[in-house]
Amino acid sequence: MPIHHAVLSLLSHGPSYGYELKGAFETAVGPQWGPLNIGHLYQILDRLSRDGMVSSERHAQAVKPDRVVYEITDAGRGELRRWLDEASPRSGGFRDDFFLKVTAAARSGDPEIVRTVLGQQRTYLLRELRNLDGLRRKGPDPVVALLLSAATRHVEADLAFVDDAEQALLRDPATVAGLAGVRRADPLPDELRRPA
Repeated sequence: MPIHHAVLSLLSHGPSYGYELKGAFETAVGPQWGPLNIGHLYQILDRLSRDGMVSSERHAQAVKPDRVVYEITDAGRGELRRWLDEASPRSGGFRDDFFLKVTAAARSGDPEIVRTVLGQQRTYLLRELRNLDGLRRKGPDPVVALLLSAATRHVEADLAFVDDAEQALLRDPATVAGLAGVRRADPLPDELRRPA
């Protein structure tokens, strides 16, 4: 997931170097996001530098290698402002590994395979909800709490999809049997097509 705008946001508060930015990012977004790969961060900083969004300056250190300190430029501030001013479209369409599993299970013609796939996912999602609840109880800052709330809502929506799949595929045993071997589906309606 591209994070160059988050890096620009962190640099808008003042100059910083790679490992400091990594720590600030991880503190700002909390544990639900996961750790930021330092190599990826340096690739982003190089790209931002090439694009004129940040400038860099080497600072000599007595014992360690030189430290490169990055600072946001006027162009970087303009790009950050542009990004903050526009809506965030859903990235990647509706591609989802679990949906592919449901598709494969449904096309198997075996309701037990469908039950297993849905049951495994439900168990996983309920465990995720418990984990998120535990993180929320640790009292994170309000921004991290918002991310945890968003993650919880996504998991709840995924659980609702598992319920929908159960209703659609397992209510009538003939449904899954009728899907076995189906190779083509009707075209997707325009509103579900992924933009080109």
